[in-house]
Amino acid sequence: MRARLRRSAVLLTGVLIPASLLMVSPAAATSADGPVSAAFARAAATYEVPRDLLISLAYAETHLDGHDGEPSASGGYGMMHLVTSRTLERAATLTDQPVQELKSDDAANIAGGAAVLRAYADEAGLDAAARKDPARWYGAIARYGGAASADVARLYADTVYDLMAEGVRATSTGGESVTVKPRAVEPDRGAYAKAKDLDGPSTFAASTDYPQAAWVPANSANYAVSSRPTSDKIDRIVIHVAQGSYAGTISWFQNPAAKVSSHYVVRSSDGAVTQMVREKDRAFHAGEYNRRSVGIEHEGFVNDATWFTDAMYRSSAALTRNIADRYGIPKDRTHIVGHNQVPGTDHTDPGGHWNWTTFMRYVTGGSGGPTNPHTPESVCGSGYKVIDSAALGTAGTVHLLYNSANGNNCVATIKKTSIGTATAISAYLEVQGKARVTDSGSFAYYAGPVRAAAAGKCVKWGGKAGSAVYDSPFEHCG
Repeated sequence: MRARLRRSAVLLTGVLIPASLLMVSPAAATSADGPVSAAFARAAATYEVPRDLLISLAYAETHLDGHDGEPSASGGYGMMHLVTSRTLERAATLTDQPVQELKSDDAANIAGGAAVLRAYADEAGLDAAARKDPARWYGAIARYGGAASADVARLYADTVYDLMAEGVRATSTGGESVTVKPRAVEPDRGAYAKAKDLDGPSTFAASTDYPQAAWVPANSANYAVSSRPTSDKIDRIVIHVAQGSYAGTISWFQNPAAKVSSHYVVRSSDGAVTQMVREKDRAFHAGEYNRRSVGIEHEGFVNDATWFTDAMYRSSAALTRNIADRYGIPKDRTHIVGHNQVPGTDHTDPGGHWNWTTFMRYVTGGSGGPTNPHTPESVCGSGYKVIDSAALGTAGTVHLLYNSANGNNCVATIKKTSIGTATAISAYLEVQGKARVTDSGSFAYYAGPVRAAAAGKCVKWGGKAGSAVYDSPFEHCG
C-alpha cells in the first residue's frame, strides 16, 4: 500500500495550490491513522472537500479497493475510480501527477479524485463557506459519476449521500480499517431535483418484463432489436459481475461507446433491479450466447467478496427463477451459467467469490416454493430497522421501521403468498398532524416504502394484503 505524493504545483480552476500542501498532515490525519485514512484526510484538507463525503464516494465506487491498478469495465482506476478520457486526465492536470501514478498509487489516486471534485465545485460557484457544507456538493458528486443522463446522475449522487447517512466501515486491501460515522445530510439537489428518482415507484414501468425492475433503457447502439423467442429460443441465463458500481454500470450501458449491455443490473446493498434491454432483444453480453440468453449483471468486482450480499443473491435468484419459469428454462447449472462458462469467452466472472451453492438454492426455492427475496430493511433502505410489525393473515406482514440517523419512519408490507404475481396490497404511514401517505396497488412482492420524518412525533401505520387489514393507533411517539 503506497502513499507517495509528488512535490509540485496543483492548478485548480485557475488557482495555483502548492502540491507541497499534500505532504502536510492536517489535524484529521492523526499519527494513529493508516496510510489510506491519512491520504483521505490530506486530500480533503488540501482541496477543501468534506472528508466523509470523499470516503463515501470512494466506497460507492470501489469499496476502497484499487484493484492493483487494473481498470473497471468502464475504464476507471483506483479507489476513486478515475475514468480514462474523463476524470483521469483531468486529475493528472490538476495535480501534476503522471497518469500511471494516479492509476496505481492509492494516495495519488485519492488526491486526484479530490482535485476533480474541487474543480467541479469551483465551476459550480461554491465559495469557501459553501464548501464546508456537504449538502452543497451534490452537483459536484453527481457530475463526478459521469452519467449519461440526469436521472442516473441523481441515482449516483443519492447513493453516495445514503452511504454517508448510514456510515461506512471498510477495510482496504492492505487490511486498514477506514470509517465514516453515520451523518445524515439533506442534500441540495439543485437542478437534479427535477430528475427522475430511479429508486422511486414511478420507475417500475409496466413495459418491463419483470414487474419488480425499474426501467432505464440502454443506448440503442449497445443491443440489437429482435423478436425473441420467436426468432431465437431463449434457453440460457448468464450471470455476470459488472466490474463496476450499480449506477456506473447503468451509465455505461447508456453510453453508445460501450458497445455492451445486459438485460438486467442488480444492486449489492439491497438487491434493487434495473432492466435496460427488453428480453425480446439481444443484449451484447455473452458472445455466442447473445441470441439464446438473458443476461444479469451484478454490481461489484470479481475479486472482492464484500459486494456479494444475501440481498443481492435473493433478489437475483427471484429474477432468475421468474425468467426460467416464463421460458421453460431448467433451473440447473447447465442452463444457468456464469459468463466464464460461455463458449469462446475470455471473461472470468462471476469469479471464485460468487457462491453458486447459495444462489442456486435460492433459485430452486427448496421444497417450500418461491420465497419473497425482499425484506423490510431492503425495501426501506440503509439505516432503517424494524421496530414493530403486524401479520396480515397468511398473505403478508406490514412492518414499521425507524432510521435513527435521520429521524424518519418507513412502512413496508411484504407479501408471503402469490410471490411474483401482482395482487392487491398496500402500506401507509401517518405522522400525527400531517396527511396520511399511502402506497397501494397490485404488486408482485411488496407495497412501499412509505417514508416520513417523524422524530418527536406519534405515528399511525398499517396496510392490507389479501382480505387482511391492520390499522395501528397513534403510537411510537418520540
